Amino acid sequence: MPKSMLEKAKTLEPANPNKSTGIFGGKSSGILNWNDIAYPHWYKMYKRLIGNYWQADEVNMSGDVKQFATLTDKEKEAYLKIIGLLSTLDGPQTRTALLLSLYATDASVQSIMAVIAQQEAVHNESYSYVLSSVVSFDEQNESFQLGRKDPILLKRNAIITEQYNAFVEEPTIENILKTLVYTSLLEGMFFYSGFAFFYNLARQNKMVGTSTMISYINRDELEHGRFISELFRATLAENPEYNTAEFNDWVYESFKTSVELEIEWSNYVLAEVEGIDLNEMAGYIKYRANKMLRMMGLSEIYPEHVDNPMKWIRAYVDNFDGTKTDFFEQKSRQYTKTSDLNGFDDL
Repeated sequence: MPKSMLEKAKTLEPANPNKSTGIFGGKSSGILNWNDIAYPHWYKMYKRLIGNYWQADEVNMSGDVKQFATLTDKEKEAYLKIIGLLSTLDGPQTRTALLLSLYATDASVQSIMAVIAQQEAVHNESYSYVLSSVVSFDEQNESFQLGRKDPILLKRNAIITEQYNAFVEEPTIENILKTLVYTSLLEGMFFYSGFAFFYNLARQNKMVGTSTMISYINRDELEHGRFISELFRATLAENPEYNTAEFNDWVYESFKTSVELEIEWSNYVLAEVEGIDLNEMAGYIKYRANKMLRMMGLSEIYPEHVDNPMKWIRAYVDNFDGTKTDFFEQKSRQYTKTSDLNGFDDL
């Protein structure tokens, strides 16, 4: 299929209708009336996203400041490496969300992606915030260098880097669809072994401030994953020439490769961490992959992993729109504001 490069959406085109004729490559005026959009239920998604507003420096870190020194060496190492991983993933998400919005000819998608980009920026800020609370400046920098230097992390992120950069170089519908696949993997699977580590610390009454911050990030990512999955399905429906057996095979192979890389990473970073069963973690990763595939309208690839093998995680994740499934059952964790000194006034 010949590649057709998309042009960036015009800011204003009054001759075009307000309701877009297509998500990417369509026509629209650039004027957004939420009561007259092509996918009306996306307004509810927008409202849920902006309802998740929070700020990193309003989470109390005073207990974590005291506790970090008491962690085992393996826990400290995993803590710093996982923060490095999360920052490596969330930093590019801000730019990718904005890039997708530049080519979206549907003004509602532009607005939703703007909110997602802002939230990803807050996530990245939060990693700087938690590290500034517990380690020296040099150790903070070392953690943020991992995405550039750690060989396992570089291997794990190589396919994401390749696809995200391919979209920059060649903004085609195919590359948008492929970028949405990897964005779904990021939002719905790649973060989760890292999240599980912090929740595991919390169930031992360790680093509860960090785990609370992670739960807010987790809540955002669940919403992002839901919207990106819908955006993928809608874009594919509008461009059925890409809905082929070949493309579906590419998606499944991308998921399988990503699962293998995530399991390799979790075995590397979580080995000898008390309370983490690596076999359970591998099952959890496959469970998350199945879940994201279902959300994208595709079939599961791990039939033996349809249930969450790490049900204890439920206690640490925010309630998700009242849905009584998976680990969205618990009441929202309290959002406690502190001063802008990381709670140091409580020491």
